[in-house]
Amino acid sequence: MSSDPGAVASAGSMGRLRRELAASPPLWWAMLYFFSLLCGYYVLRPVRDAMGASTDAASVFPRGLIALGERMGIEVGDFMLQLLFTATFIVMVLLQPLYGALVSRFPRRVFLPAVYLVFIACLLGFWWAFDSGMAGRGAAFFVWVAVFNLFAVTVFWSFMADVFDNAQAKQVYGYIAAGGTVGALVGPAITRFLVEPVGVANLLLVSAGFLGVCLLCILKLRPWALARERQGGATAGQAMGGSVLAGLRLVWQRPLLRALAILMFFGVGVGTLLYNEQARIVRAAYATPEERAAFYSTLDWAINGLTIAIQLLLTRFLLQRYGIAPLLLLPAFAIMLGFAALSASPLPMLVAIVQIVTRASEFSLAKPARETLYTRVDREQRYKAKAVIDTAVYRGGDLTFVWLHKALAVLGSGMVFLAGLGIALGMTYGAWRVVRAERTLPQDPSAEPAHAPSKPT
Repeated sequence: MSSDPGAVASAGSMGRLRRELAASPPLWWAMLYFFSLLCGYYVLRPVRDAMGASTDAASVFPRGLIALGERMGIEVGDFMLQLLFTATFIVMVLLQPLYGALVSRFPRRVFLPAVYLVFIACLLGFWWAFDSGMAGRGAAFFVWVAVFNLFAVTVFWSFMADVFDNAQAKQVYGYIAAGGTVGALVGPAITRFLVEPVGVANLLLVSAGFLGVCLLCILKLRPWALARERQGGATAGQAMGGSVLAGLRLVWQRPLLRALAILMFFGVGVGTLLYNEQARIVRAAYATPEERAAFYSTLDWAINGLTIAIQLLLTRFLLQRYGIAPLLLLPAFAIMLGFAALSASPLPMLVAIVQIVTRASEFSLAKPARETLYTRVDREQRYKAKAVIDTAVYRGGDLTFVWLHKALAVLGSGMVFLAGLGIALGMTYGAWRVVRAERTLPQDPSAEPAHAPSKPT
């Protein structure tokens, strides 16, 4: 009797996961950390998306901004996403020096919990704002969730690079990412089932509870991070010092960081153009809110389902066997082909397929590949430069391409996707530059992959 190859591969992957969990106690906490982080975020995301998709400017923007637009003859609601993305970018840039000061002046044991405590305090403040019906809460919440997502995830992967070295990262990062994907599946389900019985405001308290679990995981993982610092000759728990704006300088000076910034900028461009044009096509293709909601729900489940399958079956194998090159270049080539097809025939189903490929390949392949690189650089690059790339560069790309889409949309979907093909070429160039620059990094000193970080003492 023949065995099902898919079942055999799945059983083999689960067996490897069980062995890794048994050999590496930090992996348990890392997976729980990322699960809780993304679950808490995806509880909030539907609330944020509702703000961005609203046609009622009065429910999103402060009254003063609406009045200013009326005096200038501008309908604020016509530029909903553009204004929200612009505000997000401005806030992100303003927060960079504050984050740099925190990282420079305080040791990790102080600033990591502080970041999450601030996020929890903000959620409690928004709970009050939603409960009281405060004007302008929609825009403030949209911007805050975007900032929270980028900073919290950036801090998470920076911390993972403190806990695991390069060889360990190649073995476990796929599993850790899969833990986050499970959280991304569970979070929307929580929102769907609880939003009517408990209300939007109380969902924020649910998310705050998940961030509390993240705090616990940070405390549990701290001994392994300190042990790795001692191995590298650093004084355990010491503040890294340096300039508050050192991240910007490092991105400008280091070839690898410049390449990562190029990849991030154009990668965000691909996603932003696709996201905005998809929304326009879906509004035209589906007549009722229920039909559109069903389309987006199916899309999210397909993305997360494909993501977790790749994370469990392929990510670890490709990273260990071939390094980062296929994880960065294959998605880039696939996205180029997708945009070429869309420029010829922008059908809703084809848009959905390209969206699934784009987001699933980013979560399952490209992001784990990028994150392993930070295990091979110093702490200043790991925290300061990475934060610049993952926040300011990311939101700068959002800002650039959301306005570009507004200009291109008047020419039709075909022109939008033709421009997207050029942006995808820029993304592929960035991926190629990263692969080249990665070869100049020092290799991990371990000759053989370790199954777990050194036991803390």
